[in-house]
Amino acid sequence: MRDAIEVRIPGLGETQRRLLTLLKRRGPSTTTELAADFDLATGTLREHLNSLDARRLIERAGTRRNGPGRPRVLYRLAEDGEALFPSNEAELLVDLVRFLLSSDRTPVVEEFFRERTDRSYDEVAQRLEHMTGDEREREAVRILKHAGFMPEFRRDDTTGESVIQLCNCPLKSVIAVTRRPCAAEEAFVERLVGAEIERFTYLPDGDDSCSYRIRRSGD
Repeated sequence: MRDAIEVRIPGLGETQRRLLTLLKRRGPSTTTELAADFDLATGTLREHLNSLDARRLIERAGTRRNGPGRPRVLYRLAEDGEALFPSNEAELLVDLVRFLLSSDRTPVVEEFFRERTDRSYDEVAQRLEHMTGDEREREAVRILKHAGFMPEFRRDDTTGESVIQLCNCPLKSVIAVTRRPCAAEEAFVERLVGAEIERFTYLPDGDDSCSYRIRRSGD
């Protein structure tokens, strides 16, 4: 198989890359079915599958019975495994945003990103309900990490204020076209921490991160 995925991940060897490609092509498969394409002992292949499972690149998808004997475990790509393969979703989203902006439908763009962040907050609101102060800020960082923002949390050495830095923009391609999603992002961060925030660095302006000071009552 010469067309295994080109993505290089530390610790991911050629056999595991080929396994991911095979699962992408065939869908859910058993160890025996996968072994037919490899010159490896079944036990060795199972070790590779366990490694991929531990890295959340594949997952178990039930069982299949192909005759007498016990049902065989099925493996399929997990969400992180699917993400390794080429996709034009980002390009499509950028084209859609450009189309809406050029068609004088800017309010639709703003409403879309506002509703999107509202849904994201609703999904985590219960976790934050009884949290305040430092506990809530750190939980907000965990939520932002899961959302792909690569956040960092620190205390300002001079003022003692809490600072959240977002080192990655998951919508970088869209922000290159319009900064309108930024307002929704800022409102999302503010709701997560449960306090007013002040942005003092900004990725689209060439800074290394979007950084926010948290302004709590009495600060």
